[in-house]
Amino acid sequence: MSTTKGVDDEFLGVGDKPGLDIWCIMGTNVVPIAKSFHGKFYTGNCYIILHTAEVKSGTRRHNVHYWIGEEAKEEDCLMASDKAVELDAALGSHAIQYRETQGEESDKFLSYFKPCIIPVQGSFSSHWRRSGDECDGTTMFRCEGEHVARLREVPFSRSSLDHKAAFIVDTPSKIFLFSGCHSCIQTRAMALDVIKHLRENRHCGRCEIGIIEDGKLAGDSDAGEFWNLFGGYAPIPRDVPDAANGGPMTTSPKKLFWINKRILVPMETHVLEREMLKSDRSYILDCGAEIFLWIGMTTLVSEKKTSATALEEYVHLQDRSSIGRTVIMTEGHEIVDFKLHFQHWPKNVVQKLYEAGREKVAAIFKHQGYDVAEIPDDKPRQLISSNGCLKVWLVDRGCVTLLCTEELEQLYNGDCYIIQYSYAEDGKDYHLFLAWFGQDSVQEDRVATVSLMSSMADSVKGRAVVGQVLEGREPELFFLVFKSLIIFKGGRSTAYKNSILQKSNRTELYQKDGAALFRVQGLRPDCIQAIQVHLAASSLNSSHCYILQDGASFFTWLGSLSSPSDHVLLDRMMDKLCPLKQSLLVREGSEPDRFWTTLGGRSEYSKEKCVKGWPTDPHLYTCTFQQCLFKAKEVFSFSQDDLATEETLILDCGEQIFVWVGLHSGVTSKEHALDFGKMFLQAGIAWDGPRSITDTTVYAVAEGDEPAFFTSFFNWDSSKQAAAMLGNSFERKLAMLKGLSPKLESPDRSLRKSSSRRQGMLSEPTTPEQQQQQQQQPAARRTFGSASAGRTARERLPPSSSAASASPATPPWSLKSRASSSLSTPATARRLFPSSSLHAPGTAAAHLPSPTAIGSPGRRR
Repeated sequence: MSTTKGVDDEFLGVGDKPGLDIWCIMGTNVVPIAKSFHGKFYTGNCYIILHTAEVKSGTRRHNVHYWIGEEAKEEDCLMASDKAVELDAALGSHAIQYRETQGEESDKFLSYFKPCIIPVQGSFSSHWRRSGDECDGTTMFRCEGEHVARLREVPFSRSSLDHKAAFIVDTPSKIFLFSGCHSCIQTRAMALDVIKHLRENRHCGRCEIGIIEDGKLAGDSDAGEFWNLFGGYAPIPRDVPDAANGGPMTTSPKKLFWINKRILVPMETHVLEREMLKSDRSYILDCGAEIFLWIGMTTLVSEKKTSATALEEYVHLQDRSSIGRTVIMTEGHEIVDFKLHFQHWPKNVVQKLYEAGREKVAAIFKHQGYDVAEIPDDKPRQLISSNGCLKVWLVDRGCVTLLCTEELEQLYNGDCYIIQYSYAEDGKDYHLFLAWFGQDSVQEDRVATVSLMSSMADSVKGRAVVGQVLEGREPELFFLVFKSLIIFKGGRSTAYKNSILQKSNRTELYQKDGAALFRVQGLRPDCIQAIQVHLAASSLNSSHCYILQDGASFFTWLGSLSSPSDHVLLDRMMDKLCPLKQSLLVREGSEPDRFWTTLGGRSEYSKEKCVKGWPTDPHLYTCTFQQCLFKAKEVFSFSQDDLATEETLILDCGEQIFVWVGLHSGVTSKEHALDFGKMFLQAGIAWDGPRSITDTTVYAVAEGDEPAFFTSFFNWDSSKQAAAMLGNSFERKLAMLKGLSPKLESPDRSLRKSSSRRQGMLSEPTTPEQQQQQQQQPAARRTFGSASAGRTARERLPPSSSAASASPATPPWSLKSRASSSLSTPATARRLFPSSSLHAPGTAAAHLPSPTAIGSPGRRR
């Protein structure tokens, strides 16, 4: 071994490509492991594992794990911790290091080796290899876990069985799965993945599979054969409660130590503060269930090794080798779980996107003589079809009124709206429902909007997705469903007008012949927006273009940092906002006095380049809410297969989150799903603290209804959707493992599908009159699911009930409506408010219009 600056030569140049690199500790050397042997760990050795991932910022993210076998020597453990420090130094000292012990590995570590790792007895030798995982005798494994399999070999004995886990018995001719009666469906499904792995790697794909359920023996040949392996059937003793669950939960006091030449110096403090950590020192923070080693950025590699050795000695001294987790990190690269233990931790500075860097590159090319007029802007992703039908409803007093074509793309920031965008994709009908809340809208309208939107989504035929959006935080998807959009100040709803009357300082309202300032923005020439902002010079920004209205006169203002593409958007919006009007073009720095007079005088405004932040890498979480306690657990290295039908999962993409609801989960409505999203944000999962609900767009997606803007985050296989409607996770995997057709089984909740419309037609929301007629007919009702699942449910009904199931369901349309008893539906679609009375008090909103009253939807042109 030769070293350069204290770093092993084996580590130089690694981490450039996504994937895994593994080394085994052999004395003082590290031996690289071939990829064909990744996942095979010997119990008498220690290993270094590097996981490299490419994040959306274009950089590499590195996680370093050192795995310690249960029979490994102590000197190998110390060497492994030293080599992990060297590897981190070779990667620039920004990797996170994790200590993994056999049988207690973290979910993150196990996710690299799906479906499982099966430690091999003995020690690794560079001169001896086994080509496979041949099995000559009978082995028995205990399997736990839901999204990763925690596999542990146990003695082949009846006494090893219990009711809490799944057990795999691998014999030379057959593999048996014994499912404890208290094991969950996901654990049993994970055990099937392990069985598939064993059959392919130990039995060359030729092996029978037997399934045994705890407590069920009658007429089961597999069960008889299974129990004969143990000498006959005998009851399994009752499970002994875990000691951890037997008493009240206690929180261990936090202990902070400063490492002084392998000696731990306690630091007496009641409150942890960031200022306590010095850059030239290393610290151990013991939090009971987890131990952190924090290393200052100015420490040398030799000092880092000393700190890692002190950590190993502390773990062994405390007899904590197999309890909790141990994490090592360098200053500036702390994980969230560590920072949460401190009362005040400075917020990280958000890095800006590549626009600023690209401008520097363009300047360099120009300086070297290259003709670079402008680096083109990135094209927005095609998140959704551009040929759909758009409808917008205003929510007022618990009722909705459809906007006519002239008002379809004009919203007011004091109102709440329901947007329905219906489109076809891959031969399927999709409906995107969005509840949009203006910044000045009142809570009463917001609550009614979510309730009405959920009911409308339940009443349509096809695949419906719902979401809620706040003004100013709209995702790209929101703007793409509009051809153009203008957001005015003011409002039309009765609740908003009443709130304005009660305020002494009236909000500025848009007047057709008054003064107003609009910021113009857009994703592309056919997707532009004009947002009315506060009429003051401080609202200007050098990165944007603006339209200033002063009665019948108009100014178009070009910021000095705006681009030619922004100027094109400005011209297009000017034609839409005030057609046939001439405007005075004003460039920043050459404004006439009248321009500033209209804005109320000169004042300071932002002159810095506005660039987007780096896109956030998606994270998947499984979520539960029990006994008033919300819990979320991250699913690492996630894939489509992690979307278990029994669970509710949240895909966190930073500025937007998706609540995915399995058909067999406990979530019963789209409103409930959106509430799950709110609880997730309030919990501040994987963030430094709670996140603002108003800053994040929340979608609710049902299993089987996944749109392309959701599936794009996965390596999606649409063929799996056909079987996704049938059975639970275990039944689906068992059918695929045995090569059988999945068992036809409808979800616990009944399903709905309307047969009153022809196949392939886009449906309309159900009206209250239609609901009253449907209440007199038997109907299958679902609260949260997909229309495609409804077809499966009907196939299992006898012929006498098929007609009943075909009738539309009765959604709870007016559960939160004020006027659900007296229904008034207009005969034709009409303008909700004439242009002369946009803010006239006392104007009543109409109830939900019928499909005949709605007329033709606003088809995108």
